[in-house]
Amino acid sequence: MNGGLEPIRVAVLGAAGKMGRTTCEAVEAAPDMELVARVDPALGTGMGEALGTAQVAVDFTGPDSVLANVAECLDAGVHVVVGTTGFDTGQLQALCKGAGANVFAAPNFAIGAVLMMRFAAEAAPHMAKAEIVELHHDRKLDAPSGTAARTAALMAKATGGPPPPIHSVRLPGLVANQEVILGDLGQTLTIRHDTTSREAFMPGLLLAIRRVPTLEDSPLVGLEHLL
Repeated sequence: MNGGLEPIRVAVLGAAGKMGRTTCEAVEAAPDMELVARVDPALGTGMGEALGTAQVAVDFTGPDSVLANVAECLDAGVHVVVGTTGFDTGQLQALCKGAGANVFAAPNFAIGAVLMMRFAAEAAPHMAKAEIVELHHDRKLDAPSGTAARTAALMAKATGGPPPPIHSVRLPGLVANQEVILGDLGQTLTIRHDTTSREAFMPGLLLAIRRVPTLEDSPLVGLEHLL
């Protein structure tokens, strides 16, 4: 158990959703963690289930509820890992000011997606133009995706220019896919990441759960900061 230490007590918010269910399975399988609450209206459970026992809450709810959830967790001294997208992560700054717990947020917990974003930012200054195409399942609420928005922001920072255009596709049968297409005279460069299973997000998510209690800066956004 975590080198003889007590396991990290984890609550999952949005536990009835696809990401929530996968997260619960991953936490239960981790030897250094204990799943203490599955919070979801569909399961008949509320935030009180999490705040009494959890050390870390993982939020996979929705953009309309995530900030209220974070505020409630911080008030109770519970650290939060946010996987929900579609909201302005800049709003987390005010919530974290003076809080006794930390917040970590990431638009994507897949290691390959983090590398894709980094490679795109490195390539952007060397090519004339770029566009981003992101493809997700048809039940994803936000468009563009948080991953695409962060990729565009990183590329804009690298070039000092405007962010590249983003095209969003929502179709059944998809999980999460993104390609960055860069073009210049007589050539194109495509950087693509494909997620075929939600298990791809779990190693990065478990890393965030382990690291969020000891963050020196809060909120911290982006899995690249933990790698």
